[in-house]
Amino acid sequence: MEFSSTFYDLISHSAFLRTLAVVLCITIFLIGSRFIRRVIRKLGNKQALGELRVRYIMRLTNIGLIFLCVSVISLLLGLGYGDISLFLSSIFAVVGIALFAQWSILSNITASVIIFFGFPYRVGDRIKVLDKDDDICGVIRDIGMFHVIIRRDDGNKIIYPNTLILQKAVLKIEYPLVETTVKTED
Repeated sequence: MEFSSTFYDLISHSAFLRTLAVVLCITIFLIGSRFIRRVIRKLGNKQALGELRVRYIMRLTNIGLIFLCVSVISLLLGLGYGDISLFLSSIFAVVGIALFAQWSILSNITASVIIFFGFPYRVGDRIKVLDKDDDICGVIRDIGMFHVIIRRDDGNKIIYPNTLILQKAVLKIEYPLVETTVKTED
């Protein structure tokens, strides 16, 4: 605690040191952003994910990093914790009220981030969603921000929301289904 108060006192008296600290913060942001983009791109290539999904996740992480960088710069320039917390709580209140009406959109976006990092299925895999009401079986054609597109064997497309695919059990079909038929003699 003593180091941070001494550091803040030193920076608050010198405009040069403030500017240097802001430039250092921006440099760390840029380097960190490049590093995280590289890690996400490698993860996307390793898991054979679509380019759109990789760009979407990179955009979300950049927004978070910008948010963090602006907060740190605000603290370095002398805005107090109270000022920043008041500003952030106001933004979160407005965004929260706006997204409360669109809860399913927010949950689908969250589910798409979870699917990006933890979904064991890829585009081209044959799956069956174990749902007692519907027969959802086919090949994954695309995994988007809000939904998964599944092509059924009869050629029809199923557009299945990301939140539901995380809530249901999904079976990966490794081998083609063998239908048994009973032959009758004529």
